[in-house]
Amino acid sequence: MSFEGSYLGANDRISPRAVMECKVCWTTYDPAEGDSYRQILPGTAFADLPDDWSCPHCGTPKTQFMVREDPGSAEAAEAAMIEGVTAALEADFREVWSAKMRGLPMVNTALHVEAVGFRAHEGSWLGVLIAPWFMNLVLLPGPDQDWSALVPGEKETIAFPSGDYEFLHNTRDLTGPYKACSLFSPMADFSSHLQAQEVARAVMVALFDGANRAETDRAAEIRSAREAELAPPAEPEIAAAPSRRALLTGGLSGE
Repeated sequence: MSFEGSYLGANDRISPRAVMECKVCWTTYDPAEGDSYRQILPGTAFADLPDDWSCPHCGTPKTQFMVREDPGSAEAAEAAMIEGVTAALEADFREVWSAKMRGLPMVNTALHVEAVGFRAHEGSWLGVLIAPWFMNLVLLPGPDQDWSALVPGEKETIAFPSGDYEFLHNTRDLTGPYKACSLFSPMADFSSHLQAQEVARAVMVALFDGANRAETDRAAEIRSAREAELAPPAEPEIAAAPSRRALLTGGLSGE
């Protein structure tokens, strides 16, 4: 969590764990440490400091401090939850990579398993999973959702601003139930993991762009264009990043 400007006394915008920073001299107030200069005990939240408290180094008023970090904020709590569920997702597919896929000709050894761009979406966690043999759009259940009744192999069409996409239900030991929409498989056209990351991030932006809906609705035309764009080059060359049109149509329903 961060502010564009100063704290200005907005106690409702920071948690008791917020670490604050003087905008003049960059002196930090950490509630875990308190302020020995003013005899402020460790564990004292910034919001609970006396009104006349000021920067112990330069005297700047309390209201002119900025948020350096706030591990107790709602944003930090959400980030921690996302980190937990994506760590389990990555661990599951690293196990698949090590046990079943390593050494197969269809894999791209320039890539590794990584969850990219996960964010909250309608109570779920949405992002892209990269693996050496596929790139999928993935939905994971949020903290208030119970997906235990999902049947592996069943399909579900989910609407986004850019169009409707077909997700396949599945489950894994660590991840539990999840929904996946295929974007690319195999991954031979990616020359580096960095390129795959860039495409994954572009997916997460383009997915919510309503201007792309006209493209995703022209299923047959777009499928033809996608296949042409992803066809191997006649002569060896560095693969170009798949186009936005291609990456948005990998999971069209009804195809």
